[in-house]
Amino acid sequence: MKKCLLLGNGGREAVLAEQIARGFELYAILPYANPSIVEQVEKSKGKYIIGNPFDKELVKKWVKEENIEACVVSQDNLLQEGMIDLARELGLKTFGPTAQGAKLEWSKSYALDIVQKLAPEMMINNESITNLAKLEEVMKYYEDDSFVVKPEGLTGGKGVKVGGVHFNGKQEGFEYAKSCIEADGKVIIQDKVEGREFTVMALTDGKNIIVTPITFDYPYRFDEDKGPGTGGMGCLSFANGLLPFLEQKDIEVCRELIQKTINYVNKDSLEFSGVIYGGFFKTKKGIKFIEFNARFGDPEAINVLNSLETPFVDVMENIWEQKLSTENCKFKNKYTFTVYVVSPDYALKKSEPCEFTLNVNKMLEQGVNLYFASTKPVEGNRYCSVGTSRLFAVHASGNTLEEAKAKVYTVMHNHIDEKLDYRKDIGEIYEH
Repeated sequence: MKKCLLLGNGGREAVLAEQIARGFELYAILPYANPSIVEQVEKSKGKYIIGNPFDKELVKKWVKEENIEACVVSQDNLLQEGMIDLARELGLKTFGPTAQGAKLEWSKSYALDIVQKLAPEMMINNESITNLAKLEEVMKYYEDDSFVVKPEGLTGGKGVKVGGVHFNGKQEGFEYAKSCIEADGKVIIQDKVEGREFTVMALTDGKNIIVTPITFDYPYRFDEDKGPGTGGMGCLSFANGLLPFLEQKDIEVCRELIQKTINYVNKDSLEFSGVIYGGFFKTKKGIKFIEFNARFGDPEAINVLNSLETPFVDVMENIWEQKLSTENCKFKNKYTFTVYVVSPDYALKKSEPCEFTLNVNKMLEQGVNLYFASTKPVEGNRYCSVGTSRLFAVHASGNTLEEAKAKVYTVMHNHIDEKLDYRKDIGEIYEH
Protein backbone atom coordinates (compact mmCIF):
# COMPACT_ATOMS: atom_id res chain seq x y z
CA MET A 1 0.00 0.00 0.00
CA LYS A 2 1.17 3.54 -0.75
CA LYS A 3 2.43 5.70 2.11
CA CYS A 4 1.11 9.21 2.78
CA LEU A 5 2.48 11.78 5.24
CA LEU A 6 0.02 14.10 7.00
CA LEU A 7 1.39 17.22 8.68
CA GLY A 8 -0.75 19.10 11.21
CA ASN A 9 -2.60 18.02 14.32
CA GLY A 10 -6.04 19.69 14.71
CA GLY A 11 -9.59 18.48 14.21
CA ARG A 12 -9.22 19.17 10.50
CA GLU A 13 -6.21 16.84 10.37
CA ALA A 14 -8.12 14.24 12.40
CA VAL A 15 -10.82 13.94 9.72
CA LEU A 16 -8.16 14.04 6.98
CA ALA A 17 -6.36 11.19 8.76
CA GLU A 18 -9.57 9.15 8.75
CA GLN A 19 -10.03 9.72 5.02
CA ILE A 20 -6.39 9.12 4.03
CA ALA A 21 -6.16 5.92 6.11
CA ARG A 22 -8.88 4.35 3.93
CA GLY A 23 -6.46 4.10 1.02
CA PHE A 24 -2.92 4.71 2.30
CA GLU A 25 -0.60 3.72 5.08
CA LEU A 26 -0.77 6.92 7.13
CA TYR A 27 2.38 8.56 8.50
CA ALA A 28 2.37 11.59 10.78
CA ILE A 29 4.78 13.87 12.63
CA LEU A 30 2.86 15.12 15.67
CA PRO A 31 3.82 17.65 18.37
CA TYR A 32 1.64 15.55 20.72
CA ALA A 33 -0.29 12.29 20.41
CA ASN A 34 -3.63 13.45 18.99
CA PRO A 35 -5.78 10.35 19.77
CA SER A 36 -7.80 10.51 16.53
CA ILE A 37 -4.73 10.73 14.28
CA VAL A 38 -2.84 8.05 16.23
CA GLU A 39 -5.83 5.70 15.91
CA GLN A 40 -5.93 6.14 12.12
CA VAL A 41 -2.16 5.69 11.81
CA GLU A 42 -2.37 2.40 13.68
CA LYS A 43 -5.47 1.27 11.79
CA SER A 44 -3.67 1.80 8.46
CA LYS A 45 -0.47 0.03 9.65
CA GLY A 46 1.46 3.30 9.27
CA LYS A 47 3.74 5.08 11.75
CA TYR A 48 3.89 8.31 13.70
CA ILE A 49 6.59 10.12 15.62
CA ILE A 50 6.34 12.88 18.21
CA GLY A 51 8.30 15.79 16.81
CA ASN A 52 8.11 19.23 15.26
CA PRO A 53 6.24 19.16 11.89
CA PHE A 54 7.98 22.46 10.99
CA ASP A 55 11.42 20.80 11.26
CA LYS A 56 12.35 20.40 7.60
CA GLU A 57 15.41 18.24 8.32
CA LEU A 58 13.29 15.87 10.41
CA VAL A 59 10.63 15.67 7.67
CA LYS A 60 13.26 15.10 4.99
CA LYS A 61 14.99 12.36 6.99
CA TRP A 62 11.76 10.54 7.84
CA VAL A 63 10.36 10.70 4.28
CA LYS A 64 13.54 9.10 2.96
CA GLU A 65 13.78 6.48 5.70
CA GLU A 66 10.17 5.37 5.30
CA ASN A 67 9.94 5.72 1.50
CA ILE A 68 6.88 7.94 1.78
CA GLU A 69 5.26 8.75 -1.56
CA ALA A 70 2.64 11.45 -0.86
CA CYS A 71 2.10 14.40 1.47
CA VAL A 72 -1.02 16.28 2.62
CA VAL A 73 -0.76 19.66 4.36
CA SER A 74 -3.82 21.73 5.29
CA GLN A 75 -2.59 23.91 8.15
CA ASP A 76 -2.05 27.58 7.32
CA ASN A 77 1.31 28.19 8.99
CA LEU A 78 2.80 24.90 7.72
CA LEU A 79 1.82 25.95 4.19
CA GLN A 80 3.34 29.41 4.69
CA GLU A 81 6.57 27.75 5.85
CA GLY A 82 6.82 25.85 2.54
CA MET A 83 6.23 22.26 3.69
CA ILE A 84 4.59 21.46 0.35
CA ASP A 85 7.62 22.95 -1.42
CA LEU A 86 9.83 20.59 0.59
CA ALA A 87 7.64 17.59 -0.19
CA ARG A 88 7.80 18.41 -3.89
CA GLU A 89 11.59 18.72 -3.73
CA LEU A 90 11.61 15.21 -2.26
CA GLY A 91 9.57 13.93 -5.22
CA LEU A 92 6.32 13.39 -3.33
CA LYS A 93 2.82 13.78 -4.72
CA THR A 94 1.28 16.67 -2.81
CA PHE A 95 -2.11 17.96 -1.69
CA GLY A 96 -1.85 21.64 -0.76
CA PRO A 97 -0.34 24.81 -2.24
CA THR A 98 3.30 25.90 -2.19
CA ALA A 99 4.28 28.84 0.04
CA GLN A 100 3.79 31.10 -2.98
CA GLY A 101 0.33 29.63 -3.66
CA ALA A 102 -0.62 29.93 0.01
CA LYS A 103 0.25 33.64 -0.13
CA LEU A 104 -3.43 34.05 -1.00
CA GLU A 105 -4.04 33.45 2.70
CA TRP A 106 -0.94 34.67 4.51
CA SER A 107 -0.95 38.04 2.73
CA LYS A 108 -4.39 39.62 2.72
CA SER A 109 -3.15 42.57 0.65
CA TYR A 110 -1.82 40.17 -2.04
CA ALA A 111 -5.25 38.49 -2.30
CA LEU A 112 -7.05 41.84 -2.42
CA ASP A 113 -4.73 43.06 -5.20
CA ILE A 114 -5.56 39.95 -7.26
CA VAL A 115 -9.32 40.33 -6.80
CA GLN A 116 -9.04 44.04 -7.66
CA LYS A 117 -7.58 42.97 -11.03
CA LEU A 118 -9.95 40.04 -11.68
CA ALA A 119 -13.29 41.23 -10.28
CA PRO A 120 -13.22 44.88 -9.12
CA GLU A 121 -17.02 44.88 -8.77
CA MET A 122 -16.67 42.37 -5.89
CA MET A 123 -14.34 44.55 -3.85
CA ILE A 124 -15.24 46.22 -0.55
CA ASN A 125 -13.54 49.60 -0.15
CA ASN A 126 -10.26 49.05 1.74
CA GLU A 127 -6.92 50.65 2.52
CA SER A 128 -3.62 48.83 3.07
CA ILE A 129 -1.69 50.83 5.67
CA THR A 130 1.97 50.61 6.69
CA ASN A 131 2.46 53.61 9.00
CA LEU A 132 0.73 55.56 11.73
CA ALA A 133 0.36 58.77 9.69
CA LYS A 134 -1.61 56.93 6.98
CA LEU A 135 -3.72 55.18 9.62
CA GLU A 136 -4.63 58.52 11.19
CA GLU A 137 -5.52 59.87 7.75
CA VAL A 138 -7.75 56.88 6.93
CA MET A 139 -9.51 57.13 10.31
CA LYS A 140 -10.76 60.59 9.26
CA TYR A 141 -13.00 58.88 6.68
CA TYR A 142 -15.03 57.28 9.46
CA GLU A 143 -17.39 59.06 11.83
CA ASP A 144 -17.82 56.01 14.05
CA ASP A 145 -16.69 52.35 14.26
CA SER A 146 -18.24 51.30 10.92
CA PHE A 147 -15.00 49.67 9.73
CA VAL A 148 -13.18 46.36 9.96
CA VAL A 149 -9.55 45.90 11.05
CA LYS A 150 -7.64 43.06 9.36
CA PRO A 151 -4.10 42.00 10.26
CA GLU A 152 -1.96 41.32 7.20
CA GLY A 153 -0.83 37.82 8.21
CA LEU A 154 -2.18 34.60 9.70
CA THR A 155 -4.17 34.79 12.93
CA GLY A 156 -5.89 31.40 13.13
CA GLY A 157 -9.30 32.91 12.38
CA LYS A 158 -9.12 35.18 15.42
CA GLY A 159 -7.47 38.41 14.17
CA VAL A 160 -10.13 40.17 12.09
CA LYS A 161 -12.13 42.57 14.26
CA VAL A 162 -15.42 44.20 13.25
CA GLY A 163 -16.54 47.59 14.55
CA GLY A 164 -19.51 47.35 16.90
CA VAL A 165 -18.91 43.62 17.36
CA HIS A 166 -15.29 43.12 18.45
CA PHE A 167 -14.49 46.72 19.32
CA ASN A 168 -16.64 49.68 20.30
CA GLY A 169 -15.91 53.18 19.11
CA LYS A 170 -13.50 54.60 16.60
CA GLN A 171 -10.65 55.01 19.11
CA GLU A 172 -10.69 51.36 20.18
CA GLY A 173 -10.54 50.29 16.51
CA PHE A 174 -7.68 52.70 15.92
CA GLU A 175 -5.70 51.25 18.85
CA TYR A 176 -6.16 47.70 17.55
CA ALA A 177 -5.11 48.73 14.02
CA LYS A 178 -2.06 50.47 15.48
CA SER A 179 -1.08 47.25 17.33
CA CYS A 180 -1.33 45.32 14.02
CA ILE A 181 1.08 47.76 12.34
CA GLU A 182 3.48 47.39 15.26
CA ALA A 183 3.29 43.58 15.01
CA ASP A 184 3.26 43.03 11.22
CA GLY A 185 4.25 46.34 9.64
CA LYS A 186 0.90 46.47 7.85
CA VAL A 187 -2.86 46.51 8.52
CA ILE A 188 -5.95 46.62 6.31
CA ILE A 189 -8.91 48.86 7.12
CA GLN A 190 -12.08 47.90 5.29
CA ASP A 191 -15.57 49.39 5.19
CA LYS A 192 -18.13 47.49 7.24
CA VAL A 193 -20.86 46.25 4.91
CA GLU A 194 -24.40 45.03 5.50
CA GLY A 195 -25.09 41.52 4.27
CA ARG A 196 -24.92 37.78 4.90
CA GLU A 197 -21.47 36.28 5.30
CA PHE A 198 -20.71 32.86 3.80
CA THR A 199 -17.80 30.80 2.52
CA VAL A 200 -17.33 28.86 -0.70
CA MET A 201 -14.77 26.07 -0.59
CA ALA A 202 -13.44 24.33 -3.68
CA LEU A 203 -11.15 21.39 -4.38
CA THR A 204 -8.71 22.04 -7.21
CA ASP A 205 -6.08 20.19 -9.21
CA GLY A 206 -4.57 23.51 -10.25
CA LYS A 207 -6.64 23.65 -13.40
CA ASN A 208 -10.16 22.41 -12.61
CA ILE A 209 -12.21 23.31 -9.52
CA ILE A 210 -15.10 21.52 -7.80
CA VAL A 211 -17.19 23.55 -5.36
CA THR A 212 -18.06 21.59 -2.21
CA PRO A 213 -21.35 21.88 -0.28
CA ILE A 214 -21.58 25.38 1.22
CA THR A 215 -21.11 25.41 4.99
CA PHE A 216 -22.46 27.80 7.61
CA ASP A 217 -19.89 28.49 10.32
CA TYR A 218 -20.35 29.73 13.89
CA PRO A 219 -17.24 31.81 14.62
CA TYR A 220 -18.38 33.47 17.86
CA ARG A 221 -17.65 31.99 21.27
CA PHE A 222 -21.13 32.10 22.83
CA ASP A 223 -24.76 31.40 21.92
CA GLU A 224 -26.56 33.99 19.78
CA ASP A 225 -23.21 34.86 18.17
CA LYS A 226 -21.96 36.73 21.22
CA GLY A 227 -18.43 37.00 22.59
CA PRO A 228 -15.07 37.04 20.80
CA GLY A 229 -14.30 35.45 17.46
CA THR A 230 -12.83 31.93 17.53
CA GLY A 231 -11.47 29.32 15.15
CA GLY A 232 -15.09 28.10 14.83
CA MET A 233 -17.52 26.64 17.39
CA GLY A 234 -19.57 24.60 14.94
CA CYS A 235 -20.64 24.18 11.35
CA LEU A 236 -23.46 22.76 9.24
CA SER A 237 -24.38 22.12 5.63
CA PHE A 238 -27.65 21.39 3.84
CA ALA A 239 -28.48 18.43 1.59
CA ASN A 240 -28.86 20.65 -1.49
CA GLY A 241 -25.36 22.10 -0.99
CA LEU A 242 -26.73 25.64 -0.49
CA LEU A 243 -27.78 27.78 2.47
CA PRO A 244 -31.30 29.22 2.99
CA PHE A 245 -30.24 32.75 1.96
CA LEU A 246 -28.24 31.69 -1.12
CA GLU A 247 -29.17 30.85 -4.71
CA GLN A 248 -27.13 28.87 -7.21
CA LYS A 249 -26.39 32.06 -9.14
CA ASP A 250 -24.66 33.48 -6.04
CA ILE A 251 -22.36 30.44 -5.91
CA GLU A 252 -21.61 30.80 -9.62
CA VAL A 253 -20.30 34.33 -9.06
CA CYS A 254 -17.96 33.01 -6.35
CA ARG A 255 -16.98 29.94 -8.37
CA GLU A 256 -16.00 32.14 -11.30
CA LEU A 257 -13.76 34.31 -9.11
CA ILE A 258 -12.12 31.22 -7.55
CA GLN A 259 -11.49 29.75 -11.01
CA LYS A 260 -9.96 33.00 -12.28
CA THR A 261 -7.82 33.24 -9.13
CA ILE A 262 -6.49 29.69 -9.54
CA ASN A 263 -5.70 30.42 -13.20
CA TYR A 264 -3.90 33.62 -12.17
CA VAL A 265 -1.83 32.08 -9.38
CA ASN A 266 -0.88 29.10 -11.56
CA LYS A 267 -0.21 31.04 -14.77
CA ASP A 268 3.56 30.50 -14.67
CA SER A 269 3.84 27.29 -12.64
CA LEU A 270 1.65 24.99 -10.55
CA GLU A 271 1.70 26.78 -7.20
CA PHE A 272 -1.81 25.94 -6.07
CA SER A 273 -3.64 22.62 -5.78
CA GLY A 274 -5.65 21.17 -2.92
CA VAL A 275 -8.31 23.40 -1.34
CA ILE A 276 -9.12 27.07 -1.76
CA TYR A 277 -11.95 28.81 -0.03
CA GLY A 278 -13.23 32.32 -0.20
CA GLY A 279 -15.15 34.37 2.32
CA PHE A 280 -17.96 36.45 0.79
CA PHE A 281 -20.83 38.78 1.67
CA LYS A 282 -24.20 38.68 -0.05
CA THR A 283 -25.28 42.33 -0.12
CA LYS A 284 -27.95 44.42 -1.84
CA LYS A 285 -25.22 45.46 -4.26
CA GLY A 286 -24.24 41.89 -5.15
CA ILE A 287 -21.65 39.41 -3.88
CA LYS A 288 -18.61 41.03 -2.23
CA PHE A 289 -15.23 39.40 -1.56
CA ILE A 290 -13.78 39.22 1.96
CA GLU A 291 -10.70 36.95 1.89
CA PHE A 292 -9.16 33.69 0.65
CA ASN A 293 -7.91 30.73 2.64
CA ALA A 294 -5.51 28.22 1.10
CA ARG A 295 -6.63 25.07 2.92
CA PHE A 296 -9.62 23.30 4.45
CA GLY A 297 -11.44 25.29 7.10
CA ASP A 298 -11.83 23.82 10.57
CA PRO A 299 -14.54 22.68 11.36
CA GLU A 300 -15.71 22.99 7.71
CA ALA A 301 -13.38 20.14 6.70
CA ILE A 302 -15.27 17.79 9.01
CA ASN A 303 -18.58 18.56 7.29
CA VAL A 304 -17.26 18.53 3.74
CA LEU A 305 -15.15 15.36 3.98
CA ASN A 306 -18.02 13.51 5.64
CA SER A 307 -20.31 14.54 2.79
CA LEU A 308 -18.02 13.17 0.07
CA GLU A 309 -19.54 10.29 -1.88
CA THR A 310 -16.33 9.74 -3.87
CA PRO A 311 -13.59 8.37 -1.58
CA PHE A 312 -11.18 11.18 -0.67
CA VAL A 313 -8.21 9.01 -1.68
CA ASP A 314 -9.68 8.87 -5.21
CA VAL A 315 -10.12 12.64 -5.19
CA MET A 316 -6.43 12.98 -4.27
CA GLU A 317 -5.44 10.76 -7.20
CA ASN A 318 -7.61 12.82 -9.56
CA ILE A 319 -5.94 15.98 -8.30
CA TRP A 320 -2.46 14.54 -8.90
CA GLU A 321 -3.45 13.53 -12.43
CA GLN A 322 -5.15 16.91 -13.04
CA LYS A 323 -8.42 15.30 -14.08
CA LEU A 324 -10.76 16.50 -11.34
CA SER A 325 -14.40 16.74 -12.50
CA THR A 326 -17.99 16.58 -11.27
CA GLU A 327 -17.98 12.95 -12.44
CA ASN A 328 -15.12 11.86 -10.18
CA CYS A 329 -15.77 14.13 -7.19
CA LYS A 330 -19.33 13.67 -5.95
CA PHE A 331 -21.13 14.57 -2.73
CA LYS A 332 -23.99 12.92 -0.84
CA ASN A 333 -27.37 14.62 -0.47
CA LYS A 334 -27.08 14.72 3.32
CA TYR A 335 -27.23 17.34 6.05
CA THR A 336 -24.07 17.62 8.14
CA PHE A 337 -23.70 19.00 11.65
CA THR A 338 -20.59 19.60 13.78
CA VAL A 339 -20.10 21.11 17.24
CA TYR A 340 -16.76 21.85 18.91
CA VAL A 341 -16.19 21.26 22.62
CA VAL A 342 -13.79 23.67 24.37
CA SER A 343 -12.39 24.48 27.79
CA PRO A 344 -14.36 27.18 29.68
CA ASP A 345 -11.54 29.71 29.15
CA TYR A 346 -11.24 29.15 25.38
CA ALA A 347 -10.85 32.46 23.46
CA LEU A 348 -11.29 34.39 26.72
CA LYS A 349 -7.99 34.04 28.58
CA LYS A 350 -4.93 31.82 28.73
CA SER A 351 -6.05 28.69 30.51
CA GLU A 352 -4.26 26.07 32.56
CA PRO A 353 -4.17 22.51 31.14
CA CYS A 354 -7.66 21.06 31.48
CA GLU A 355 -8.14 17.36 32.31
CA PHE A 356 -11.47 15.74 31.51
CA THR A 357 -13.18 12.35 31.18
CA LEU A 358 -14.67 11.11 27.92
CA ASN A 359 -16.10 7.71 27.07
CA VAL A 360 -15.41 7.77 23.34
CA ASN A 361 -16.75 4.28 22.61
CA LYS A 362 -20.14 5.04 24.20
CA MET A 363 -20.39 8.21 22.14
CA LEU A 364 -19.51 6.47 18.88
CA GLU A 365 -22.18 3.82 19.57
CA GLN A 366 -24.77 6.61 19.28
CA GLY A 367 -23.98 7.20 15.60
CA VAL A 368 -21.70 10.22 15.80
CA ASN A 369 -18.08 10.78 14.78
CA LEU A 370 -15.55 12.31 17.17
CA TYR A 371 -12.42 14.18 16.11
CA PHE A 372 -9.81 15.24 18.65
CA ALA A 373 -7.95 18.53 18.19
CA SER A 374 -5.84 20.11 20.94
CA THR A 375 -6.05 17.09 23.21
CA LYS A 376 -3.74 14.28 24.30
CA PRO A 377 -4.55 11.05 26.16
CA VAL A 378 -3.74 10.67 29.86
CA GLU A 379 -4.97 7.21 30.87
CA GLY A 380 -8.08 5.19 30.13
CA ASN A 381 -10.93 7.65 29.53
CA ARG A 382 -8.90 10.61 30.82
CA TYR A 383 -7.66 13.31 28.45
CA CYS A 384 -5.85 16.63 28.77
CA SER A 385 -5.92 19.84 26.75
CA VAL A 386 -2.80 20.93 24.87
CA GLY A 387 -2.30 24.66 24.42
CA THR A 388 -5.29 27.00 24.27
CA SER A 389 -7.31 25.81 21.26
CA ARG A 390 -10.45 23.67 20.84
CA LEU A 391 -10.55 20.18 22.38
CA PHE A 392 -12.60 17.96 20.06
CA ALA A 393 -15.49 18.04 17.59
CA VAL A 394 -18.62 15.87 17.50
CA HIS A 395 -20.18 15.32 14.06
CA ALA A 396 -23.23 13.63 12.56
CA SER A 397 -24.92 13.46 9.16
CA GLY A 398 -28.62 12.93 8.53
CA ASN A 399 -31.53 13.07 6.10
CA THR A 400 -32.75 16.21 7.84
CA LEU A 401 -30.97 18.94 9.80
CA GLU A 402 -33.06 18.05 12.87
CA GLU A 403 -31.90 14.41 12.69
CA ALA A 404 -28.20 15.31 12.49
CA LYS A 405 -28.55 17.98 15.19
CA ALA A 406 -30.41 15.64 17.56
CA LYS A 407 -27.72 12.96 17.23
CA VAL A 408 -24.95 15.38 18.16
CA TYR A 409 -26.67 17.22 21.01
CA THR A 410 -28.13 14.06 22.57
CA VAL A 411 -24.67 12.52 22.78
CA MET A 412 -23.13 15.73 24.07
CA HIS A 413 -25.82 16.22 26.70
CA ASN A 414 -25.30 12.68 28.01
CA HIS A 415 -21.54 12.25 27.71
CA ILE A 416 -19.67 15.57 27.88
CA ASP A 417 -17.80 16.33 31.10
CA GLU A 418 -19.71 19.18 32.81
CA LYS A 419 -16.54 21.23 33.24
CA LEU A 420 -16.30 21.61 29.43
CA ASP A 421 -18.23 24.04 27.26
CA TYR A 422 -19.88 24.20 23.83
CA ARG A 423 -22.48 26.28 22.02
CA LYS A 424 -26.04 24.99 22.45
CA ASP A 425 -27.48 26.88 19.47
CA ILE A 426 -25.64 25.49 16.45
CA GLY A 427 -28.36 25.07 13.82
CA GLU A 428 -29.86 28.54 14.26
CA ILE A 429 -29.14 30.63 11.15
CA TYR A 430 -28.36 34.09 12.48
CA GLU A 431 -28.50 37.24 10.40
CA HIS A 432 -25.97 40.01 10.92
